[in-house]
Amino acid sequence: MTQTQPPQETSAPQENSPPRPRTSPESAVPTSPGASMGRLVGVDLARALAVFGMYVVHIGPPLSATDGVASWIRYLADGHSSVLFATLAGFSLMLLAGRREPKTGLAGRQAKARIAIRAVVLLALGTVMAMEYGGVIILGFYGVYFLLALPLVRLRARTLAIIAVAFALVTPQLAFALTSLLSESVQQSINAYDPLRRLSEVGVLDLLLTGFYPALTWMSFVIAGMALGRLDLSSGTVQRRLAALGATLTVSAYGMSLLLAGKDALRSTAEDGSSGSSGSLPLDSGSVPLDSGSFPERPASTLLTAGPHSGTTFDIIGSVGVAILVIVGATVAMDRLPRLRRLAKPVIAVGTMSLTAYVGHFLAQSALSVPAGTSTQQSWVPLLMFILGAIGFAAIWSRFFRRGPLEYLLNAATKPVKHIR
Repeated sequence: MTQTQPPQETSAPQENSPPRPRTSPESAVPTSPGASMGRLVGVDLARALAVFGMYVVHIGPPLSATDGVASWIRYLADGHSSVLFATLAGFSLMLLAGRREPKTGLAGRQAKARIAIRAVVLLALGTVMAMEYGGVIILGFYGVYFLLALPLVRLRARTLAIIAVAFALVTPQLAFALTSLLSESVQQSINAYDPLRRLSEVGVLDLLLTGFYPALTWMSFVIAGMALGRLDLSSGTVQRRLAALGATLTVSAYGMSLLLAGKDALRSTAEDGSSGSSGSLPLDSGSVPLDSGSFPERPASTLLTAGPHSGTTFDIIGSVGVAILVIVGATVAMDRLPRLRRLAKPVIAVGTMSLTAYVGHFLAQSALSVPAGTSTQQSWVPLLMFILGAIGFAAIWSRFFRRGPLEYLLNAATKPVKHIR
């Protein structure tokens, strides 16, 4: 899914004051204000695209009901939107922990405390929402990602990139082995003592290994985003190198998967089963729900595929490549096309309050009884209405407040860190 991008850090003016020209509320002021605005506004635009991708999956017609360009849009949104969310989550961690240079001393301790508080709040919010909407909610997984990333927030870009590559190469095989060894009785024993599992269908085992966005494999996306956060995205050289890297990762991963696994290697399996959740929303992944307490039989050959959310090495590498291309593309567009930046301002506003936009679309869908993207749905009208509604709300809200409603509350929850010494 994702998948939301949780909130951003800022040392902004009062919430009831109009925002300054800088669109992103998470700007860690660098040397060049102009370049900074292009860079961080591009990140906000990428967040908005991730939000809309989640809308496509949750509200739009299923892949089987589309054709032509619509099929490509639906396929790209399936899985890739939540991966983009997770990658941007890692980027946001660097904005909290120190943009180009990690915070140390008192500032470093306060930054880590701020991240930890946000992680706990997101885990709690995700658990509450999972009680109604099931395991498709990504927020609880976000909380776990943030906690696991805490030991890494002071590392350099090169080190983070190496760790991300290592995770991509190792964790899919490790996850496959662990799920093969977990019997139904072991799962039941673990879940019986899991307070999160008692509250919702998403417990510790789901968050780490068996859920729709398991931390074991999804930390690759977060750490890759952390590495991006350490880079100077305003540099033309960095932009060109990242664009080449993203294209190389995408083509090589998906190409190799097609070569090894055949023509169905990239097939989306999101519609192979029901959502299995207590809510009405479909999954945005190819994961098979494990509410029955047993894992589906999966041959080792599936590790060669790269379909959306297959969780394989090829899927992870290819999805990171796509995320890099989107982030760099949005950054370059906002930096070099000022007229487009002005026209896209309402869309960018959605990216500055992506947590609100993510949670809001679930609540609005329930309140308005809007049907989810089921196999019988053909119309794109509900999706378009939700996108326009999010843009309209964000555009109006951002004229009067610097943060979105949930972003404001989440930032307020971290206020006690100022007392850390």
